[in-house]
Amino acid sequence: MERSEGGAAGRPHTLQQIISEQARKQASATALWWQGEGISYAALEQRVSTAAGRLAAGGALGDRVAVLAWNCPEFIELIYAVPASGRILVPLNARLAPAEWSYQLRAAGVSTLIGDAQLLELLQQHGDLPSELECIALGEPYAAWLQSGPSAALPQSNTDDPVWILYTSGSTGRPKGAVLTHRSFLAGLESAALGRPVLASDRYFYPFPLFHVAAHNVLLQHLYGAAVVLAERFDAAETLAACRELGVTTMSLAPTMIAMLLDHPDFAAKDLATVRTIGYGASAMPETLLQRLLSETTVGLCQSYGMTELSGSIAFLTPEDHALAATERPELLKSVGRPLTTATLRLVDDAGQDCPQGDSGEIVVRAAQCMLEYWQQPKESAEALRDGWLHTGDVGRFDDEGYLYLVDRKKDMIISGGENIASREVEEVLRKHPALRDCAVVGVPDARWGEAVAAFVVMSEQIDDAALEAHCRQWLAAYKTPKYWQRLSELPLNASAKVDKPQLRQRMQNYLLKEG
Repeated sequence: MERSEGGAAGRPHTLQQIISEQARKQASATALWWQGEGISYAALEQRVSTAAGRLAAGGALGDRVAVLAWNCPEFIELIYAVPASGRILVPLNARLAPAEWSYQLRAAGVSTLIGDAQLLELLQQHGDLPSELECIALGEPYAAWLQSGPSAALPQSNTDDPVWILYTSGSTGRPKGAVLTHRSFLAGLESAALGRPVLASDRYFYPFPLFHVAAHNVLLQHLYGAAVVLAERFDAAETLAACRELGVTTMSLAPTMIAMLLDHPDFAAKDLATVRTIGYGASAMPETLLQRLLSETTVGLCQSYGMTELSGSIAFLTPEDHALAATERPELLKSVGRPLTTATLRLVDDAGQDCPQGDSGEIVVRAAQCMLEYWQQPKESAEALRDGWLHTGDVGRFDDEGYLYLVDRKKDMIISGGENIASREVEEVLRKHPALRDCAVVGVPDARWGEAVAAFVVMSEQIDDAALEAHCRQWLAAYKTPKYWQRLSELPLNASAKVDKPQLRQRMQNYLLKEG
Protein backbone atom coordinates (compact mmCIF):
# COMPACT_ATOMS: atom_id res chain seq x y z
CA MET A 1 0.00 0.00 0.00
CA GLU A 2 1.31 3.48 -0.89
CA ARG A 3 0.87 7.06 0.21
CA SER A 4 1.73 10.06 -2.01
CA GLU A 5 4.79 12.30 -2.30
CA GLY A 6 5.09 16.03 -2.90
CA GLY A 7 7.36 19.01 -2.26
CA ALA A 8 7.89 22.75 -2.13
CA ALA A 9 10.45 25.25 -3.35
CA GLY A 10 11.88 28.65 -2.42
CA ARG A 11 13.54 27.70 0.85
CA PRO A 12 17.21 27.99 1.92
CA HIS A 13 19.53 25.49 0.26
CA THR A 14 21.89 25.14 3.23
CA LEU A 15 21.46 25.10 7.00
CA GLN A 16 23.54 28.24 7.54
CA GLN A 17 21.28 30.20 5.19
CA ILE A 18 18.47 29.75 7.72
CA ILE A 19 20.25 32.04 10.18
CA SER A 20 21.76 34.46 7.66
CA GLU A 21 18.35 35.01 6.07
CA GLN A 22 16.65 35.74 9.40
CA ALA A 23 19.50 38.05 10.43
CA ARG A 24 18.91 39.95 7.18
CA LYS A 25 15.12 40.14 7.61
CA GLN A 26 14.80 40.73 11.37
CA ALA A 27 18.22 41.33 12.91
CA SER A 28 16.96 42.44 16.33
CA ALA A 29 14.35 39.68 16.76
CA THR A 30 15.13 37.07 19.39
CA ALA A 31 16.46 33.80 18.00
CA LEU A 32 17.28 32.12 21.31
CA TRP A 33 16.38 32.41 24.96
CA TRP A 34 18.95 30.91 27.33
CA GLN A 35 18.69 31.18 31.11
CA GLY A 36 16.46 34.25 30.86
CA GLU A 37 18.65 36.12 28.37
CA GLY A 38 17.71 36.72 24.75
CA ILE A 39 20.11 36.34 21.81
CA SER A 40 19.10 38.13 18.61
CA TYR A 41 19.31 36.70 15.12
CA ALA A 42 22.05 39.21 14.29
CA ALA A 43 24.10 38.17 17.32
CA LEU A 44 23.60 34.47 16.60
CA GLU A 45 24.57 34.96 12.94
CA GLN A 46 27.76 36.75 14.02
CA ARG A 47 28.67 33.95 16.45
CA VAL A 48 28.01 31.33 13.78
CA SER A 49 30.16 33.23 11.28
CA THR A 50 33.05 33.52 13.76
CA ALA A 51 32.99 29.82 14.63
CA ALA A 52 32.66 28.80 10.97
CA GLY A 53 35.63 30.94 9.93
CA ARG A 54 37.78 29.49 12.70
CA LEU A 55 36.89 25.92 11.75
CA ALA A 56 37.50 26.64 8.05
CA ALA A 57 41.06 27.76 8.81
CA GLY A 58 42.18 24.28 9.84
CA GLY A 59 42.07 20.83 8.34
CA ALA A 60 40.20 20.09 5.13
CA LEU A 61 36.71 20.10 3.66
CA GLY A 62 34.71 17.13 4.91
CA ASP A 63 36.60 16.83 8.21
CA ARG A 64 34.47 15.64 11.09
CA VAL A 65 33.90 17.89 14.10
CA ALA A 66 32.25 16.29 17.13
CA VAL A 67 30.34 17.99 19.93
CA LEU A 68 30.04 16.31 23.34
CA ALA A 69 27.90 18.59 25.48
CA TRP A 70 24.60 19.20 27.16
CA ASN A 71 22.32 21.86 25.72
CA CYS A 72 23.90 25.31 25.51
CA PRO A 73 23.99 28.21 23.01
CA GLU A 74 27.40 27.11 21.71
CA PHE A 75 25.89 23.79 20.64
CA ILE A 76 23.32 25.60 18.50
CA GLU A 77 26.04 27.83 17.03
CA LEU A 78 28.02 24.75 16.00
CA ILE A 79 24.97 23.10 14.44
CA TYR A 80 25.09 25.93 11.88
CA ALA A 81 28.81 26.77 11.92
CA VAL A 82 30.23 23.30 11.28
CA PRO A 83 28.42 22.78 7.94
CA ALA A 84 29.07 26.44 7.02
CA SER A 85 32.79 25.68 7.34
CA GLY A 86 32.47 22.71 4.99
CA ARG A 87 32.93 20.23 7.85
CA ILE A 88 30.56 17.53 9.12
CA LEU A 89 29.04 17.67 12.61
CA VAL A 90 29.11 14.51 14.75
CA PRO A 91 26.87 15.10 17.79
CA LEU A 92 27.80 12.64 20.56
CA ASN A 93 25.15 11.44 22.99
CA ALA A 94 26.24 12.85 26.35
CA ARG A 95 24.37 10.05 28.13
CA LEU A 96 26.62 7.34 26.75
CA ALA A 97 29.59 5.72 28.43
CA PRO A 98 33.15 6.86 27.55
CA ALA A 99 33.79 3.59 25.69
CA GLU A 100 30.83 4.38 23.41
CA TRP A 101 32.09 7.93 22.75
CA SER A 102 35.52 6.55 21.92
CA TYR A 103 34.06 4.09 19.41
CA GLN A 104 32.06 6.78 17.61
CA LEU A 105 35.01 9.20 17.50
CA ARG A 106 37.14 6.52 15.84
CA ALA A 107 34.39 5.26 13.56
CA ALA A 108 33.69 8.77 12.24
CA GLY A 109 37.36 9.73 12.03
CA VAL A 110 36.78 12.88 14.10
CA SER A 111 39.63 15.40 14.04
CA THR A 112 38.20 18.06 16.41
CA LEU A 113 36.12 17.52 19.54
CA ILE A 114 34.41 20.43 21.28
CA GLY A 115 32.65 19.66 24.53
CA ASP A 116 31.70 20.15 28.13
CA ALA A 117 34.85 20.13 30.30
CA GLN A 118 33.54 17.47 32.69
CA LEU A 119 32.48 15.16 29.86
CA LEU A 120 35.84 15.62 28.14
CA GLU A 121 37.59 14.74 31.39
CA LEU A 122 35.60 11.51 31.63
CA LEU A 123 36.52 10.66 28.07
CA GLN A 124 40.20 11.39 28.59
CA GLN A 125 40.27 9.29 31.77
CA HIS A 126 38.92 6.39 29.73
CA GLY A 127 41.75 6.76 27.23
CA ASP A 128 41.78 4.98 23.87
CA LEU A 129 41.45 8.25 21.95
CA PRO A 130 42.84 8.96 18.47
CA SER A 131 46.27 10.53 18.89
CA GLU A 132 45.52 13.30 16.38
CA LEU A 133 42.25 14.36 18.09
CA GLU A 134 42.11 18.02 19.11
CA CYS A 135 39.94 18.55 22.23
CA ILE A 136 38.53 21.97 23.10
CA ALA A 137 36.53 22.57 26.28
CA LEU A 138 33.54 24.91 26.17
CA GLY A 139 33.78 28.09 28.20
CA GLU A 140 36.99 30.11 28.34
CA PRO A 141 39.11 27.59 26.36
CA TYR A 142 36.58 27.59 23.50
CA ALA A 143 36.30 31.41 23.55
CA ALA A 144 40.10 31.72 23.45
CA TRP A 145 40.32 29.17 20.62
CA LEU A 146 37.81 31.20 18.60
CA GLN A 147 39.53 34.52 19.12
CA SER A 148 43.21 33.58 19.08
CA GLY A 149 43.40 31.36 16.02
CA PRO A 150 43.26 32.14 12.30
CA SER A 151 40.04 32.59 10.33
CA ALA A 152 39.36 31.66 6.73
CA ALA A 153 36.80 32.48 4.07
CA LEU A 154 33.87 30.08 4.02
CA PRO A 155 33.58 27.58 1.17
CA GLN A 156 30.64 27.29 -1.20
CA SER A 157 28.23 24.68 0.14
CA ASN A 158 26.44 22.15 -2.05
CA THR A 159 22.95 21.02 -1.11
CA ASP A 160 24.11 17.39 -1.21
CA ASP A 161 27.07 17.96 1.13
CA PRO A 162 26.86 15.93 4.36
CA VAL A 163 26.11 18.06 7.42
CA TRP A 164 25.60 15.52 10.23
CA ILE A 165 26.76 12.02 11.05
CA LEU A 166 24.29 11.00 13.71
CA TYR A 167 24.88 7.66 15.37
CA THR A 168 21.81 5.54 15.93
CA SER A 169 21.39 2.15 17.54
CA GLY A 170 20.60 -0.67 15.15
CA SER A 171 20.05 -4.39 14.96
CA THR A 172 23.75 -5.00 14.31
CA GLY A 173 24.57 -3.98 17.87
CA ARG A 174 27.17 -1.36 17.06
CA PRO A 175 25.66 2.09 16.34
CA LYS A 176 25.56 3.18 12.70
CA GLY A 177 26.31 6.73 11.58
CA ALA A 178 23.39 8.08 9.55
CA VAL A 179 24.70 10.71 7.11
CA LEU A 180 22.31 13.64 6.70
CA THR A 181 22.81 16.31 4.04
CA HIS A 182 21.66 19.91 3.65
CA ARG A 183 19.02 18.59 1.26
CA SER A 184 17.71 15.83 3.52
CA PHE A 185 17.72 18.04 6.62
CA LEU A 186 15.84 20.87 4.90
CA ALA A 187 13.37 18.40 3.39
CA GLY A 188 12.78 17.11 6.92
CA LEU A 189 12.01 20.67 8.00
CA GLU A 190 9.51 21.00 5.15
CA SER A 191 7.72 17.92 6.43
CA ALA A 192 7.80 19.13 10.03
CA ALA A 193 6.28 22.48 9.00
CA LEU A 194 3.32 20.66 7.47
CA GLY A 195 2.79 18.57 10.58
CA ARG A 196 3.45 21.32 13.13
CA PRO A 197 3.02 24.77 11.55
CA VAL A 198 5.24 27.53 12.98
CA LEU A 199 4.35 31.22 13.43
CA ALA A 200 7.03 33.90 13.40
CA SER A 201 5.68 35.05 16.78
CA ASP A 202 6.12 31.62 18.38
CA ARG A 203 8.26 30.95 21.43
CA TYR A 204 9.18 27.29 21.33
CA PHE A 205 10.37 25.45 24.43
CA TYR A 206 12.93 22.72 23.75
CA PRO A 207 14.12 20.48 26.64
CA PHE A 208 15.40 17.48 24.64
CA PRO A 209 19.11 16.96 23.95
CA LEU A 210 20.52 18.73 20.90
CA PHE A 211 22.50 15.60 20.05
CA HIS A 212 19.28 13.92 18.86
CA VAL A 213 17.63 14.27 15.47
CA ALA A 214 14.85 15.97 17.47
CA ALA A 215 17.07 19.06 17.28
CA HIS A 216 15.61 19.60 13.81
CA ASN A 217 12.73 21.26 15.68
CA VAL A 218 15.09 24.05 16.72
CA LEU A 219 16.07 24.69 13.11
CA LEU A 220 12.39 24.56 12.14
CA GLN A 221 11.63 27.50 14.44
CA HIS A 222 14.53 29.51 13.05
CA LEU A 223 13.43 28.77 9.49
CA TYR A 224 10.22 30.70 10.22
CA GLY A 225 11.80 33.39 12.40
CA ALA A 226 10.45 32.15 15.73
CA ALA A 227 12.32 32.16 19.05
CA VAL A 228 13.67 29.03 20.75
CA VAL A 229 13.60 28.77 24.54
CA LEU A 230 16.43 26.33 25.18
CA ALA A 231 16.55 24.33 28.41
CA GLU A 232 19.73 22.58 29.53
CA ARG A 233 17.57 19.59 30.39
CA PHE A 234 13.97 18.94 31.39
CA ASP A 235 12.83 20.14 34.81
CA ALA A 236 9.10 20.42 35.52
CA ALA A 237 9.34 23.53 37.72
CA GLU A 238 11.63 25.34 35.28
CA THR A 239 9.39 24.42 32.35
CA LEU A 240 6.32 25.86 34.09
CA ALA A 241 8.28 29.00 34.99
CA ALA A 242 9.38 29.45 31.36
CA CYS A 243 5.77 29.13 30.20
CA ARG A 244 4.65 31.76 32.70
CA GLU A 245 7.49 34.23 32.26
CA LEU A 246 8.22 33.97 28.53
CA GLY A 247 4.79 33.15 27.13
CA VAL A 248 5.81 29.86 25.55
CA THR A 249 3.49 28.98 22.65
CA THR A 250 4.73 25.56 21.53
CA MET A 251 6.78 22.78 23.13
CA SER A 252 8.19 19.33 22.56
CA LEU A 253 7.70 17.01 25.52
CA ALA A 254 7.53 13.26 26.09
CA PRO A 255 4.28 11.94 27.62
CA THR A 256 6.17 11.30 30.87
CA MET A 257 7.23 14.96 30.94
CA ILE A 258 3.64 16.11 30.41
CA ALA A 259 2.55 13.97 33.36
CA MET A 260 5.32 15.51 35.50
CA LEU A 261 4.05 19.01 34.66
CA LEU A 262 0.47 18.19 35.61
CA ASP A 263 1.58 16.45 38.81
CA HIS A 264 3.94 19.23 39.93
CA PRO A 265 2.75 21.00 43.11
CA ASP A 266 3.26 24.40 41.42
CA PHE A 267 1.09 23.53 38.42
CA ALA A 268 -1.92 25.67 37.60
CA ALA A 269 -3.88 25.55 34.36
CA LYS A 270 -3.03 29.20 33.68
CA ASP A 271 0.67 28.22 33.43
CA LEU A 272 -0.08 26.69 30.02
CA ALA A 273 -2.54 29.39 28.91
CA THR A 274 -0.25 30.60 26.11
CA VAL A 275 0.72 27.12 24.90
CA ARG A 276 -0.93 26.24 21.57
CA THR A 277 0.49 22.76 21.01
CA ILE A 278 2.79 20.19 22.59
CA GLY A 279 4.52 17.81 20.23
CA TYR A 280 5.62 14.33 21.27
CA GLY A 281 6.93 11.14 19.74
CA ALA A 282 8.75 7.83 20.45
CA SER A 283 6.10 6.63 22.91
CA ALA A 284 2.31 6.52 22.91
CA MET A 285 0.05 8.95 24.74
CA PRO A 286 -1.96 7.21 27.50
CA GLU A 287 -5.68 7.93 27.13
CA THR A 288 -5.96 8.96 30.79
CA LEU A 289 -3.21 11.55 30.34
CA LEU A 290 -4.85 12.87 27.16
CA GLN A 291 -8.21 13.25 28.92
CA ARG A 292 -6.56 15.01 31.84
CA LEU A 293 -4.62 17.44 29.67
CA LEU A 294 -7.63 18.33 27.53
CA SER A 295 -9.90 18.75 30.56
CA GLU A 296 -7.47 20.91 32.56
CA THR A 297 -5.89 23.01 29.78
CA THR A 298 -6.53 24.35 26.27
CA VAL A 299 -3.36 22.74 24.88
CA GLY A 300 -3.46 20.72 21.66
CA LEU A 301 -1.32 17.62 21.18
CA CYS A 302 0.58 16.51 18.10
CA GLN A 303 2.40 13.19 17.72
CA SER A 304 4.99 12.47 15.03
CA TYR A 305 6.55 9.35 13.57
CA GLY A 306 10.06 9.47 12.20
CA MET A 307 13.65 8.42 12.81
CA THR A 308 17.22 9.60 12.46
CA GLU A 309 17.51 8.10 8.98
CA LEU A 310 14.57 10.28 7.90
CA SER A 311 16.04 13.58 9.14
CA GLY A 312 12.89 13.96 11.23
CA SER A 313 9.28 12.87 10.78
CA ILE A 314 7.02 11.70 7.96
CA ALA A 315 3.64 11.19 9.67
CA PHE A 316 1.66 13.21 12.22
CA LEU A 317 -1.30 12.64 14.51
CA THR A 318 -2.72 16.17 14.63
CA PRO A 319 -4.38 18.12 17.47
CA GLU A 320 -7.70 17.49 15.71
CA ASP A 321 -6.99 13.75 15.75
CA HIS A 322 -6.25 13.89 19.48
CA ALA A 323 -9.49 15.77 20.15
CA LEU A 324 -11.35 13.07 18.21
CA ALA A 325 -9.55 10.38 20.19
CA ALA A 326 -10.62 12.01 23.45
CA THR A 327 -14.30 12.06 22.50
CA GLU A 328 -15.18 9.34 20.00
CA ARG A 329 -12.22 7.30 18.79
CA PRO A 330 -9.70 6.38 21.52
CA GLU A 331 -8.14 3.80 19.19
CA LEU A 332 -6.52 6.67 17.26
CA LEU A 333 -4.04 7.06 20.13
CA LYS A 334 -2.52 3.77 18.99
CA SER A 335 -1.84 5.35 15.60
CA VAL A 336 1.14 7.52 14.69
CA GLY A 337 -1.04 9.57 12.35
CA ARG A 338 -1.26 9.94 8.62
CA PRO A 339 1.73 10.29 6.28
CA LEU A 340 2.55 13.71 4.87
CA THR A 341 2.47 14.61 1.20
CA THR A 342 6.26 15.05 1.26
CA ALA A 343 6.91 11.30 1.52
CA THR A 344 5.73 8.12 -0.17
CA LEU A 345 5.18 5.14 2.13
CA ARG A 346 4.71 1.50 1.21
CA LEU A 347 4.17 -1.63 3.27
CA VAL A 348 6.11 -4.59 1.90
CA ASP A 349 6.55 -8.26 2.77
CA ASP A 350 9.85 -10.12 3.18
CA ALA A 351 10.09 -10.49 -0.60
CA GLY A 352 9.73 -6.72 -1.09
CA GLN A 353 6.23 -7.02 -2.56
CA ASP A 354 3.42 -4.62 -1.62
CA CYS A 355 1.11 -5.93 1.07
CA PRO A 356 -2.66 -6.13 0.46
CA GLN A 357 -4.85 -3.43 2.01
CA GLY A 358 -5.21 -4.04 5.75
CA ASP A 359 -2.20 -6.35 6.04
CA SER A 360 0.93 -5.54 8.02
CA GLY A 361 4.32 -5.09 6.39
CA GLU A 362 7.65 -3.34 6.73
CA ILE A 363 7.41 0.43 6.26
CA VAL A 364 9.59 1.63 3.39
CA VAL A 365 9.91 5.31 2.50
CA ARG A 366 10.87 7.34 -0.55
CA ALA A 367 11.45 11.01 0.24
CA ALA A 368 14.00 13.78 -0.17
CA GLN A 369 14.54 13.69 3.58
CA CYS A 370 16.00 10.15 3.58
CA MET A 371 19.61 9.89 4.72
CA LEU A 372 22.45 9.65 2.22
CA GLU A 373 24.00 6.49 3.70
CA TYR A 374 25.52 4.98 6.82
CA TRP A 375 29.01 6.38 7.27
CA GLN A 376 31.61 4.00 5.82
CA GLN A 377 29.27 1.02 6.17
CA PRO A 378 28.45 0.02 2.57
CA LYS A 379 26.83 -3.30 3.47
CA GLU A 380 24.47 -1.74 5.99
CA SER A 381 23.75 1.16 3.63
CA ALA A 382 22.85 -1.20 0.78
CA GLU A 383 20.56 -3.14 3.11
CA ALA A 384 18.73 -0.02 4.30
CA LEU A 385 18.57 1.84 0.95
CA ARG A 386 17.25 -0.31 -1.87
CA ASP A 387 16.10 1.00 -5.26
CA GLY A 388 15.45 4.46 -3.85
CA TRP A 389 13.50 3.23 -0.81
CA LEU A 390 14.57 3.46 2.83
CA HIS A 391 13.71 0.29 4.72
CA THR A 392 12.80 1.49 8.19
CA GLY A 393 12.75 -1.87 9.96
CA ASP A 394 9.36 -0.94 11.45
CA VAL A 395 6.31 -3.08 10.76
CA GLY A 396 3.07 -1.17 10.28
CA ARG A 397 -0.44 -1.28 8.86
CA PHE A 398 -2.85 1.30 7.43
CA ASP A 399 -6.53 1.50 8.31
CA ASP A 400 -9.18 2.46 5.75
CA GLU A 401 -8.73 6.18 6.51
CA GLY A 402 -4.98 6.16 5.96
CA TYR A 403 -3.90 6.21 9.61
CA LEU A 404 -0.62 4.37 10.17
CA TYR A 405 -0.27 1.95 13.08
CA LEU A 406 3.06 0.51 14.22
CA VAL A 407 2.67 -3.22 14.79
CA ASP A 408 6.22 -4.14 15.77
CA ARG A 409 9.82 -3.07 15.45
CA LYS A 410 11.55 -5.39 13.04
CA LYS A 411 14.90 -4.26 14.39
CA ASP A 412 13.91 -5.40 17.90
CA MET A 413 14.60 -1.93 19.27
CA ILE A 414 13.89 -0.84 22.83
CA ILE A 415 12.83 2.79 23.34
CA SER A 416 13.35 4.04 26.89
CA GLY A 417 12.77 7.70 27.71
CA GLY A 418 12.95 8.54 24.01
CA GLU A 419 16.36 6.86 23.62
CA ASN A 420 16.85 3.97 21.17
CA ILE A 421 18.53 0.90 22.64
CA ALA A 422 19.57 -2.03 20.44
CA SER A 423 19.04 -5.24 22.37
CA ARG A 424 21.93 -6.85 20.53
CA GLU A 425 24.32 -4.13 21.71
CA VAL A 426 23.45 -4.89 25.35
CA GLU A 427 23.69 -8.63 24.70
CA GLU A 428 27.17 -8.26 23.23
CA VAL A 429 28.35 -6.41 26.33
CA LEU A 430 26.83 -9.02 28.62
CA ARG A 431 28.60 -11.79 26.74
CA LYS A 432 31.95 -10.26 27.67
CA HIS A 433 31.36 -11.47 31.25
CA PRO A 434 33.25 -14.76 31.77
CA ALA A 435 30.51 -16.26 33.95
CA LEU A 436 27.79 -15.83 31.31
CA ARG A 437 26.94 -18.66 28.93
CA ASP A 438 24.07 -17.03 27.04
CA CYS A 439 21.67 -14.11 27.26
CA ALA A 440 18.74 -12.31 25.66
CA VAL A 441 17.63 -8.72 26.16
CA VAL A 442 14.09 -7.39 25.65
CA GLY A 443 12.08 -4.28 26.40
CA VAL A 444 9.22 -4.36 28.89
CA PRO A 445 6.57 -1.67 29.55
CA ASP A 446 7.57 0.99 32.05
CA ALA A 447 5.11 3.56 33.39
CA ARG A 448 7.66 6.36 33.48
CA TRP A 449 10.06 5.70 30.60
CA GLY A 450 7.82 3.85 28.13
CA GLU A 451 10.06 0.79 28.15
CA ALA A 452 12.79 -0.58 30.39
CA VAL A 453 15.59 -3.02 29.58
CA ALA A 454 15.20 -6.57 30.89
CA ALA A 455 17.84 -9.31 30.60
CA PHE A 456 17.54 -13.09 30.72
CA VAL A 457 20.88 -14.71 31.50
CA VAL A 458 22.21 -18.26 31.52
CA MET A 459 25.16 -18.40 33.93
CA SER A 460 28.00 -20.87 34.38
CA GLU A 461 28.41 -19.66 37.97
CA GLN A 462 26.33 -17.60 40.37
CA ILE A 463 26.79 -13.85 39.96
CA ASP A 464 24.46 -11.34 41.60
CA ASP A 465 22.59 -8.55 39.80
CA ALA A 466 24.89 -5.83 41.15
CA ALA A 467 27.96 -7.50 39.61
CA LEU A 468 26.22 -7.81 36.23
CA GLU A 469 25.12 -4.17 36.38
CA ALA A 470 28.66 -3.05 37.22
CA HIS A 471 29.96 -5.06 34.28
CA CYS A 472 27.48 -3.38 31.91
CA ARG A 473 28.31 0.10 33.18
CA GLN A 474 31.91 -0.33 32.05
CA TRP A 475 30.69 -0.31 28.48
CA LEU A 476 27.16 1.11 28.41
CA ALA A 477 25.20 4.17 29.44
CA ALA A 478 23.04 3.83 32.53
CA TYR A 479 19.80 3.87 30.53
CA LYS A 480 21.01 0.90 28.46
CA THR A 481 21.93 -1.19 31.50
CA PRO A 482 19.24 -3.79 32.31
CA LYS A 483 16.84 -2.79 35.06
CA TYR A 484 15.39 -6.28 35.47
CA TRP A 485 17.18 -9.62 35.54
CA GLN A 486 16.04 -13.23 35.33
CA ARG A 487 18.18 -16.35 35.32
CA LEU A 488 17.30 -19.32 33.16
CA SER A 489 18.83 -22.74 32.64
CA GLU A 490 18.42 -22.20 28.89
CA LEU A 491 16.81 -19.67 26.56
CA PRO A 492 13.52 -20.63 24.85
CA LEU A 493 13.70 -21.12 21.08
CA ASN A 494 10.99 -20.77 18.45
CA ALA A 495 10.31 -23.05 15.49
CA SER A 496 13.16 -21.41 13.55
CA ALA A 497 15.61 -22.23 16.37
CA LYS A 498 15.90 -18.53 17.23
CA VAL A 499 15.49 -17.08 20.71
CA ASP A 500 11.78 -16.62 21.36
CA LYS A 501 11.80 -13.00 22.46
CA PRO A 502 7.99 -12.56 22.45
CA GLN A 503 7.81 -15.37 24.99
CA LEU A 504 10.52 -13.72 27.09
CA ARG A 505 8.73 -10.36 27.00
CA GLN A 506 5.52 -12.00 28.17
CA ARG A 507 7.34 -13.91 30.86
CA MET A 508 8.94 -10.75 32.24
CA GLN A 509 5.64 -8.84 32.10
CA ASN A 510 3.89 -11.63 34.00
CA TYR A 511 6.67 -11.59 36.59
CA LEU A 512 6.40 -7.81 37.05
CA LEU A 513 2.62 -8.00 37.39
CA LYS A 514 2.97 -10.70 40.03
CA GLU A 515 5.55 -8.66 41.92
CA GLY A 516 3.19 -5.69 41.84
